[in-house]
Amino acid sequence: MATEYCAWLYATPEGRYEMSMLSDSSRPGDAVRGLRSCSLPPFVDDSRYAPGALKQIFALHNHPFGTRLSARDLRFIESMATVHDWEVLTREGRIRLSIIAFFSRSKDASAPTCDGFYQYVPSTREMMLWTRTGGRWKQESHGIVTWLDERTYRLDAL
Repeated sequence: MATEYCAWLYATPEGRYEMSMLSDSSRPGDAVRGLRSCSLPPFVDDSRYAPGALKQIFALHNHPFGTRLSARDLRFIESMATVHDWEVLTREGRIRLSIIAFFSRSKDASAPTCDGFYQYVPSTREMMLWTRTGGRWKQESHGIVTWLDERTYRLDAL
């Protein structure tokens, strides 16, 4: 069974971007149910900065088998939107709080590749797919998330 890793990408008061330590801790009970997950704390603890000085931007994790974001992933970042800013103003402009899941299409476990990532932005409810073709990143909208119930969503075309 593949492992999921997760981390926060955050902005510092100096305007730098940094990544938290990687976590590979599963959510309680997931391992016994055969589920892959990663438990990410809501805040980055970086002793170089005062509490509240850091701005979380992206919850990052890998999806070992290339599936799009799960309902649990979406619910996680939506819950984080209640404690973090929906947008962070940086030198490059406004960046919206998102969750990102990287995937590889490599069939060779000894030579994984980063072929793209899924991104969900809770402020707009948009799901996107980013892929790398010819050395360039291409963004494709997968639609707007509409919740059918607490655990199920559908993607509606834009």
